[in-house]
Amino acid sequence: MNLKGKDFLTLLDYNKDEILYLIDLAAKLKQENKENKTHHILNGKTLAMIFAKPSLRTRVSFEVGIQQLGGYAVVLKQDEINLGQRETIADTARVLSRYADGIMIRTFAHQDVVDFAKYSDIPVINALTDLCHPCQVLADLLTIKEKLGKLENLKLAYVGDGNNMANSLLAGCSIVGMDVSIACPKGYEPNEAFITPNAEILDDPFEAVKWANIIYTDVWASMGQESEAAERRKIFADYQVNSKLLENASKDAIVLHCLPAHRGEEITESVFETHADIIFEQAENRLHAQKAIMASIM
Repeated sequence: MNLKGKDFLTLLDYNKDEILYLIDLAAKLKQENKENKTHHILNGKTLAMIFAKPSLRTRVSFEVGIQQLGGYAVVLKQDEINLGQRETIADTARVLSRYADGIMIRTFAHQDVVDFAKYSDIPVINALTDLCHPCQVLADLLTIKEKLGKLENLKLAYVGDGNNMANSLLAGCSIVGMDVSIACPKGYEPNEAFITPNAEILDDPFEAVKWANIIYTDVWASMGQESEAAERRKIFADYQVNSKLLENASKDAIVLHCLPAHRGEEITESVFETHADIIFEQAENRLHAQKAIMASIM
């Protein structure tokens, strides 16, 4: 499948066959990496990595990933580049297009990534915006397929804030044939553009997780919402993933968390540790999913 030159901004830009291709490629690269096989798919190519938000998994997985594919990473932090402030996004995009072979951006405003891609001559990867987080969900889908053996005819229940993760889970799961239930307080629903016919938005977490095969959660206050953290702890108190909630899910349901986790808030310590092996496999899969993206579009 030829995806060369295509941006990776949101999963809504990709069809089912393309997403399944990326998942299968990620699984192949993961297996061959375990077998110590080397890949020089991107030999000599450079990825420019722009960070307006701090990162652990995103930076390490992309930086290690491009190196494992034979390429190089150039990291640009916000205080070095001041995206959209020191010079226009259009000018920054046109300059980096002459230096690198691909650009990864982790920032706040989704429109900044859209504008960057508009003026860039090389593929742009959205490594997280306030609207969506497609790289994470590609890794999530890889994890689900590894653990449950399939993607179609499964139900994923997301409990918590209707944030960028909820948006991207709605998109990715719906495209590959999964049912999605989102449980969030009124006023904290996901973006309507990501809601599909096979998704339901509820305010009752116990109803949302009924018969779910996958329970997913995320922090209640994302980066940039720190001032709201105390208020959100009160509003989301009934949306904790705990043992009582899991009793309503499918007997063999798995629990996923995109990390970092605030144990005792969105998820209890005991539930987290019970599913820790899967959660950290999910985190590892960021590396393999992002390698598949870079290998395909750069």
